[in-house]
Amino acid sequence: MAAFLHFTATIAPQAEALYILGDLFEYWAGDDDLHDPFHQKVIRGLRSLSAQNTRVFIMRGNRDLLMGEAFAFACGATLLPDPLLIDLYGAPTLLSHGDMLCTDDIEYQNFRKQVHSGEFQRKFLAKPLAERRVYIEQLRLLSNQEKQSKDAAIMDVNEYAVTCLLREYHYPRLIHGHTHRQNRHEHPVDEHLCERWVLGDWNPHANALRIDADQPPGFI
Repeated sequence: MAAFLHFTATIAPQAEALYILGDLFEYWAGDDDLHDPFHQKVIRGLRSLSAQNTRVFIMRGNRDLLMGEAFAFACGATLLPDPLLIDLYGAPTLLSHGDMLCTDDIEYQNFRKQVHSGEFQRKFLAKPLAERRVYIEQLRLLSNQEKQSKDAAIMDVNEYAVTCLLREYHYPRLIHGHTHRQNRHEHPVDEHLCERWVLGDWNPHANALRIDADQPPGFI
């Protein structure tokens, strides 16, 4: 938290915009959990950043899929669809959380389809907040246990899925998170060479990708 608040107070204000590509929180049980003290620290940091004329954009991740407009309003942020094609200083850039690309993990993709259902979300959010928290915590525990027995390659992106997405959006640069495997990759697609940047886990050092008009992207 200290590293995050330092980032929003000293590094991010230098930017025109900050894009958060999901999994900002370990989990998000619903916007009626806004007043949790931990959540309030994050919200205040982002709201202060937004007040300094740095635009804040947030994409939902698999862990915080239920973030809604009340949360975005509290942060002074704008929620983004996934995926989203934007222009960054003349470079077409596709933003995504990235979990849609992990198609080898069939069990996860089935679960993803379920929780993205509007009906599932309506029924879940109708439950008491305390019940939702317990359910999610149990789900996180089960997920962590299952990861121990899964091949690491299965939980990474599928090369064919990446190729199809890059082709669909006419060969942009791709930036995503989810896998937490910070790196830069190159993908030759239909005689185009596309960059793929993967965001890593947050740690005591600001783990962000900086993109400027006059120099190549780089992690900071």
